[in-house]
Amino acid sequence: MKPLFHKVPTSIQSSYEVRHDKKPNFGKLWHYHPELELHYVIKGEGVRFIGDNISNFSSGELILLGENLPHTWRCHEEYYQNNSALDVEAIVIHFLPDCLGKDFINLPESFMLPKLFDKAKKGMIFNGKAKDELIALMKKAPNVNQIDKLIILLNILKILSETEEYTEITSSHAFYQSNESDSIRLNKICSYTLSNYKKEITLQEIAAFSNLSVTSFCRYFKLMTKKTYYDFLIEIRISHACRLLIENKIPTEMICFECGFNNVSNFYRHFKKVTGITPMEYKKSYLSN
Repeated sequence: MKPLFHKVPTSIQSSYEVRHDKKPNFGKLWHYHPELELHYVIKGEGVRFIGDNISNFSSGELILLGENLPHTWRCHEEYYQNNSALDVEAIVIHFLPDCLGKDFINLPESFMLPKLFDKAKKGMIFNGKAKDELIALMKKAPNVNQIDKLIILLNILKILSETEEYTEITSSHAFYQSNESDSIRLNKICSYTLSNYKKEITLQEIAAFSNLSVTSFCRYFKLMTKKTYYDFLIEIRISHACRLLIENKIPTEMICFECGFNNVSNFYRHFKKVTGITPMEYKKSYLSN
């Protein structure tokens, strides 16, 4: 999916940027930027799109995104309703690879940093002790300045570069960049799909919505996202099925129809293809943890 370039607000008084956001939602902009991004969700739920990956997000998730890795955190639709009582909270750190100076990254003692920055190009989601240590540092970062701010960043980089407690997010390093019209069109397609995934969406319908013929739409969508629209729609439905399985409020057979599948066997087949396990195995694994 071609994202829109985003200029991260910067200050000449800081070598890197720290934000503690509290707002109604995370917006809907599919974007990328040259800065790496360390993103800690304190509060909020929805579906995140990172590179070619579609997954649920929820409170407590900690992710590192590499340079120019396209992403967006889209909250569930109820977060965008007028007068919604829901809101989100996150601590976000943006930094360029050479934010501590071009010579710093070439020092013998810094040899792990280029390796970290390369791994981050696929996205990294953290867990375990490393995650706890990183969150503690991120909570301090908005409230310090001068040397203390640099010390926090160095400690964060040390943990990020040394830990093995992470999993990769995307399957590829390289993703397309875009012009504004591409980004607007793909954002509209994504928003329409998230709002209508429970019903049947035909290629004729989504192509017409995109002001393209079916053939042009299929070619365009595959080029932008590296997947077919049908695969994209299935992944959206499965991500919402995962959310309902975790909530454990309705039977699996009802979840099937709630997420837009027309029969249970079809739902089970697609769920295992996307996640690698059955819905019951997914629910059991989550509840046991």
